[in-house]
Amino acid sequence: MPSATMNTTIRKPEAGSNTSDRELFISRELSWLDFNARVLEEAQCPDNPPLERLKFIAIFSSNLDEFFMVRVAGLLRKIRSGAVVCDPAGNTPLEQWKAAKKKISVLLKKQYAILDKEILPELERFGIFIRFFSGLAPQIQNKLRSYFVSDILPALTPRAIDPEQPFPLVNAGNIQIALKLRSSKNKREFTALVEVPELLERFIPVPDAGGSSEFIMCEDLIAENAAMLFPGAVISGCQLFRLTRDMDYSVNKEPAEELLHELRDKLRHRARRAPVRLEFSARRSCKILQKYLAASLEVAEDFCFTQPGVLDLDGFSGFASFLKNSDLLLEEKWVPVLPEIFKNDSSVFEVISREKNILLAHPYQSFDPVLKLLEEAAEDPSVLAIKQTLYRVSGNSPVVRALRKAAENGKQVTVLVELKARFDESNNIAWAELLDLSGAHVIYGVPGLKVHCKSLLIVRRKAGKLRNYVHFGTGNYNDRTAELYTDLSLLSCDDRLARDAAMLFNLLTSGSEPPEKWNLLSVAPFDLRTRLTGLIEKETAAGKNGHIVAKMNSFSDPEFVRLIHRAAKAGVKIDLIVRGICCLRPSKEEKNLRIISIVDRYLEHSRVFYFKSSGELFCSSADWMPRNLDRRIEVMFPILDERIKKDILAMLKFHLNDTAKQRRLLPSGNYTRPRCRMENRSQKLIYSYFAKNSENFSKNH
Repeated sequence: MPSATMNTTIRKPEAGSNTSDRELFISRELSWLDFNARVLEEAQCPDNPPLERLKFIAIFSSNLDEFFMVRVAGLLRKIRSGAVVCDPAGNTPLEQWKAAKKKISVLLKKQYAILDKEILPELERFGIFIRFFSGLAPQIQNKLRSYFVSDILPALTPRAIDPEQPFPLVNAGNIQIALKLRSSKNKREFTALVEVPELLERFIPVPDAGGSSEFIMCEDLIAENAAMLFPGAVISGCQLFRLTRDMDYSVNKEPAEELLHELRDKLRHRARRAPVRLEFSARRSCKILQKYLAASLEVAEDFCFTQPGVLDLDGFSGFASFLKNSDLLLEEKWVPVLPEIFKNDSSVFEVISREKNILLAHPYQSFDPVLKLLEEAAEDPSVLAIKQTLYRVSGNSPVVRALRKAAENGKQVTVLVELKARFDESNNIAWAELLDLSGAHVIYGVPGLKVHCKSLLIVRRKAGKLRNYVHFGTGNYNDRTAELYTDLSLLSCDDRLARDAAMLFNLLTSGSEPPEKWNLLSVAPFDLRTRLTGLIEKETAAGKNGHIVAKMNSFSDPEFVRLIHRAAKAGVKIDLIVRGICCLRPSKEEKNLRIISIVDRYLEHSRVFYFKSSGELFCSSADWMPRNLDRRIEVMFPILDERIKKDILAMLKFHLNDTAKQRRLLPSGNYTRPRCRMENRSQKLIYSYFAKNSENFSKNH
């Protein structure tokens, strides 16, 4: 395993905020909630088809779950420890939570209002209904009751609570039904829990619905018929609830065996981690049960939320799959474009050798060439070695299949699997062990650091000489998210990039020191911060002749916030395209500083940095956050090909000129509202741009 003494530029966290520049910052937690508010605006946008709006309702809920599991969990630990260290904006952990709770309460009220008063009524106009069991005709109830007996009841496990025993374990995330019961025989009162199993279908079709599509929720059917689980007892109270637990934990053991052991132990015990949120449904409400559950689960009142409707709205993400002709209520599909150079069954190796450098802009352009490159490498007898980093991959990953096949075919396959990728730990352990069984050399991360870079090196013998092929990306080697996230891929046979890739993998596998100088790459946590600082300072020196365009997911690094403010004061034109968290607060005087956010059908995920005075353009796996710059292995790679540079700059221009989905960050910390009109919509224009380029290439060749 790599040595833990690797020389890096890791920095200690700042002791607190500098009172002289607090006005430069927005609290990270509040900025994150503002991003989720922008997601909710898409659910409210009337120009989005109803099922697209419903997807944004689900995304909002999924995001909020993660916010509690990670960000609120961290704040809660600090509050309980009595920590009073302020964030860069000058807020203590308790102040951050109070402000966050206020925002969350407003957003939740808005979310349910949009769902209940706008989206569901709109779906009803198309004959799609969410019904409740109690409102159905008796004959329909009887049919559903029969379905319950045959298809649901056997999967349920009722648990009576014994006051003399510890409170039963409650799984996080699942909808639970708490029941207050009384025995008909001895009049004894008791409490019981019934968990709604995740594997059951959430939406159950209502029989005899005629020409409409009608559904009831699984938990509604269970709650209405729960008495069957307790013969001889009468239900006097019912409460639907859902628990969220702290999932913010770190693992930094070495060697690999100890890392795996501790990580498995953490995963095994996550069902017992501290609660951070308790949700109650107001529709099935029992105050006595609410107080009992909060006390038994040790959740303070401030972390209890009563929702006005259905719990776990993330479940609506797959609702379209239950409907016939759902395409009519969804936006038209944008089929990923396969660039002409990859058509006619050409070898990807031959295409890269001919073109030298190739850009793929996902999901506008297909991810298939990356998959095909790996599949070819697995079978090609000329390929000697494949080296790759994996952070998040799909459930049935063709990437892992290709790597396993390559190892089984005798290639030297080296894969660094980042076991500490949050929420993907179990999957990554499974993939790592399968790769290991196939004969691949598997590296289980780097002690003290997360490996977040997206890098691939293939060594191939051609005409008696070794030829290296590389892929660097801004997104994961995940065929599913490649259809949902905007990312950039660079395929290249540039010898300088290949030598850098070889040094990177040597560093990851051997724990050796980084080179004194990389050829083209900048790598965190070694020289990426220094490189970016120099580029920003060079633009600052150029003053009004300078221009920075930086696109990223999140911007929270205090040092870079100050650097950008200094550049703005020097007159540099600055355009920041930050999808999510942005802790930089623009001032009223900085007219040359513009910060925008694009929230649309695809999750903006690519990181791109352009510096006008030098004409340099870079793509990266790293955001401008302390964790990316100081605590992760990240890669920034230059774009040297003028054709590719032209395409990326065109994409940035589309975003900057967006009038449909663009929000601008104001000095108040608020964002402007989008116009919700689809003209000048950057994602649509980028898709058309690459589709048209492919057509023109075909005509000219």
